[in-house]
Amino acid sequence: MLFRRLAVVAALFLALVGGASANEVDFRTWLESLKQEARQAGIRPATLERAFAGVQPIPRVIELDRKQPEKTMTFQQYMERVVTQNRIAEARRRLEENRALLDPIGREFGVQPRFIVALWGIETNFGQNTGSYPVVASLATLAYDGRRSSFFRKELINALKIIDEGHVEPRAMLGSWAGAMGQNQFMPSSFLAYAIDWNGDGRRDIWGTREDVFASIANYLAKSGWKGDASWGSEVRLPSSFDTKLVGLEVKKPLDFWHGLGVRQPDGRGFAGKSETASVILPGGNDGPALLVTDNYRTILRWNNSVYFASAVGYLADSLLP
Repeated sequence: MLFRRLAVVAALFLALVGGASANEVDFRTWLESLKQEARQAGIRPATLERAFAGVQPIPRVIELDRKQPEKTMTFQQYMERVVTQNRIAEARRRLEENRALLDPIGREFGVQPRFIVALWGIETNFGQNTGSYPVVASLATLAYDGRRSSFFRKELINALKIIDEGHVEPRAMLGSWAGAMGQNQFMPSSFLAYAIDWNGDGRRDIWGTREDVFASIANYLAKSGWKGDASWGSEVRLPSSFDTKLVGLEVKKPLDFWHGLGVRQPDGRGFAGKSETASVILPGGNDGPALLVTDNYRTILRWNNSVYFASAVGYLADSLLP
């Protein structure tokens, strides 16, 4: 009976990967090669046995990778879905609830707590939606598939390093179908580069330890160039004579420059006398709002290279201002 179930899974997987060659579709052979590479990277054999116990390709992961939906939402629709009044209210509650923890972390890393909470809220709804896919099996599936195997193979080795260092047990290493993990949805490479053991228990726990979650978010931003004395930008009004050739992240000018062209905040205030550089973008096209964004906005884009996402983080963070 077990053999029959495995045969069905293998058949479905082969149908999904289609044109793979014979050696590529021999999962056991592929896995032994991967284990050899992991051992050469210093990962203990006992860790590999624990991590790969019962691991099989997950056909659903391949389906999701092959059928990612095209962007169909407008900017306004995205904002209405992501920055809801309920989420704003919850973000305010979470900010105050965790103030004693967020304030020292914010000072240590030079990141305003409202941005930590905004990223936490948008990524996983404040830790409530972290994903239920086993990360090792998901990454093994994607690495074995062949379409983006090099990237996911490296991420799988990194995931094994995390387990080998004792930060999380394989059964508790859960995340999205693509391998993003924990309450801040770090890929394994981001975990190794930015995750922080804030409470000093010897584990960088982004799944269940809030101190580590917040400090890891702040550390990511800080190491990516965050400026703690600046914001992300703001919505602006453009003059009717505004030259559209000046729109885009590649155009960086001092705020005085934009002020001189007649760019104003929604309430009519200008930007004269400020030294920052900024760019004008139209995330929703000509029918959406104009945003004047700083380097901190670019830092958020390093977290997730989507102007929709980065703008939502900025809007939610601004909703937490006193």
